[in-house]
Order: sequence, then C-alpha cells, then structure tokens
Amino acid sequence: MNLFVYTLAYPFIWILSILPFRVLYIISDFIYLILYYVIGYRKKVVLNNLKLTFPEKSIEELLIIRKKFYKHFVDVFIEMIKTFTASKELIYKHYTFTNIDFLNDLYKDGKSIILVGPHYANWEWIMSLDSFVKYKGYAAYSKIGNKYFNNKILKSRAKFGTTMLPTSNIVSEIIYNSQNNIQAAYGLLSDQSPQLNKTHYWSTFFNVKVPIHTGAEMLVKKYNMNMVFIETKKVKRGYYETSFSLVQEKSTKNSAYGLTDNFLKKVENHVYKQPEYYLWTHKRFKHKDKVPL
Repeated sequence: MNLFVYTLAYPFIWILSILPFRVLYIISDFIYLILYYVIGYRKKVVLNNLKLTFPEKSIEELLIIRKKFYKHFVDVFIEMIKTFTASKELIYKHYTFTNIDFLNDLYKDGKSIILVGPHYANWEWIMSLDSFVKYKGYAAYSKIGNKYFNNKILKSRAKFGTTMLPTSNIVSEIIYNSQNNIQAAYGLLSDQSPQLNKTHYWSTFFNVKVPIHTGAEMLVKKYNMNMVFIETKKVKRGYYETSFSLVQEKSTKNSAYGLTDNFLKKVENHVYKQPEYYLWTHKRFKHKDKVPL
C-alpha cells in the first residue's frame, strides 16, 4: 500500500516542485482557503495554543494571528516540496545566514556544537548551513510511516551534505565523533513535547507548566560542546535570514537545567516578535494538567 500511495502521489509532487515560486505561492493561496475555511485543520488546537500563550490579547487579535499562521503554514509545506528539485544555489538565494563567521570562530575552539531552535519560519532550509561551515553536519529526524516518502525526503534534505540521523542514533554518533576528534554540528529542534514517561523536567513555557526536553543540555555538558541557538527571521514571502547565538548557562534554583531554561526564554522572545510564524498546530501544551505534585 505504501508503494502504491507513493507511486500515485509522487509524480504530482514532482510536477509541483519544478514550478517557479511565484506559481507555487498562487497554489499555496488556494490551498490555504481550502485548509482554513473548508477543512478547518486543527483550528481549535491553534486557537487554544494562542489563548494560552497570549492571555493578554483579545480574541480578535488571536484570530488575526491564526489566519496569518495558516497562510505561512501552507507556504512552508509548499517550500518543502520545492526542495525536492530546487538547486542548492536557488535555496542559497532564499535562505541566508547573517553571522556565519560566528560559527566559524566557534570552530576554532575545538568543540562540537549542538544547534537548537524552534519550529519557526522555515526550519527545513537550515540544512543548507553545511555548505558554509567547517563542522561535519548532522540533523536528527523522526521517521514517517511511508518509507518511500521518508527516503525521498531524506535525500532532499541531504543534498547540502548534512547527514540525516534518526533521533535514536544521535547519541552513538556523538560518542563516535568525540572519540575520534571529529568536530560536528548536530541540529535538534527542541520545542516539542516529550513523552511523559521520558520527562525529567517541567518548566514554564509560554505561561504554561509543561514537560521539557533536556537531552540537548545533557549532551552539551557530557561531551563538552557548545549550545547554539538558531533564530530565523522571515524577511518576505519565500525569503529567510538566520542568525546564531550562544545559549549560555542561566543561574537558577534549577541549575541542572540552566541551559534549557535559557533556550526556552530565547524561543519565547523570538516567537513573541512575530507569532504567526511559529508551528501552532503542534499540541505543545497537551500535558499541562498532568504536572506532578
């Protein structure tokens, strides 16, 4: 069945991917109308997330953010499809880095880095970073159900030289590279909700007490790496700029998770600027009523 679905759908996806951006965004506008007004995909989830995050905003303000989010959400999906056939040079024009020297300077200290960031703006094209830095690039991913689409997506993401690894294999790769003095950059998007049985830490995120991923901090400390925050700005439709900054230890009573706390604060500050570009369809606050006593 998976092969049948792939064989049926991929030719259509390929045809879409070879279209110019201006045509793709016309298609995106049409899909937005269907998704938002006809299907209503996760509209309640998005609105509930926005209410929790911005209790000070009126319902009218939240509905405006929601509409802007869905328009951007479809754009990102279309941009992912474009990546299947887009040249590296085309992506370089649409996704740029403002302070790449910052990473190249960090490389000189001999440490590897973990890149952490939220699902914000366009998080797919960060893969192009591997073309501009000396680090050996890795990115963690979660497999999707259809192995044929999964392999096609991995091939598309790896065109820039980044090695895609299942999340479960990241630690073993870090150990191997550490033992062999290979400086690497490991990309982790760390704003999603962990499984409750794997939760070690609860903290306030966007005004809500939720379980928090702490794996990045554990790896940074155990293997003496730097934690670097990815901050992406949407300049205009189809164009993005990304900058980097160190996530430094934050001194709190929960000092064991100081890096994680500072990362969360960076995410909040970033999202508050233009909330419509954050991935609000994710049920980030689904465990808010399960805080341990």
